[in-house]
Amino acid sequence: MSAPLFSLPPIPGIPVRGETATYPIGRIFCVGRNYAAHAAEMGVEVDREKPFYFTKSPASAVLSGASVPYPAGTGNYHHEMELALAIGTPVFMATPEQARGAIYGYCCALDMTRRDLQLSERAKQRPWSLGKDVENSAVFAPMTKAADMAAIEDQRIHLSVNGDIRQDGRLSELIWKLDEIIAHLSGFYHLRPGDLILTGTPAGVGPVAAGDVIEGGIDGLDPIKLTLTQAA
Repeated sequence: MSAPLFSLPPIPGIPVRGETATYPIGRIFCVGRNYAAHAAEMGVEVDREKPFYFTKSPASAVLSGASVPYPAGTGNYHHEMELALAIGTPVFMATPEQARGAIYGYCCALDMTRRDLQLSERAKQRPWSLGKDVENSAVFAPMTKAADMAAIEDQRIHLSVNGDIRQDGRLSELIWKLDEIIAHLSGFYHLRPGDLILTGTPAGVGPVAAGDVIEGGIDGLDPIKLTLTQAA
């Protein structure tokens, strides 16, 4: 096999509680509009027929505690606090019962979004890539293995900016539950270890600015933190 022409920047692995090895980031899938109140604040209705998705590239990943520049090309950068689940077993065309067994772990995540670009592209029925697949926009806290985590049912999910609470909800508000998401998505992809699924954000999303400190949490999981610096 020929040597590559150049080296790519490394993609971070997510620390796993109780392990020295990290969870390698493969693909990042994100569920859209999975909380009714968030869909309402975005001026749309929930599609209750089936979930829908967008993706972020692994190169957009960054770990909790990072300081990253405010991104280019936007004047309306938004926070979105989410529960991320990590696949640990290959699964394809799964039933909801099989899907639950494919989960390796859970972690807090941020889906940072160039909201102005997302909305302008949505209005023209174009893909959301410029709004969603943004450098340093997929933020992951340390992971807890599913075997070490209580059932995901009604845990609190919350986010603050500079200490002020912006998002405050419950995981029980998820429209599409975790096993339903995996079962549905596995009908289109051979899901495998390294795949991460961000399961949606509760209401309260909003803009952030350079200098802001974003902190969030989900009961039972390691918290997440991101600091925005001046644009590069």
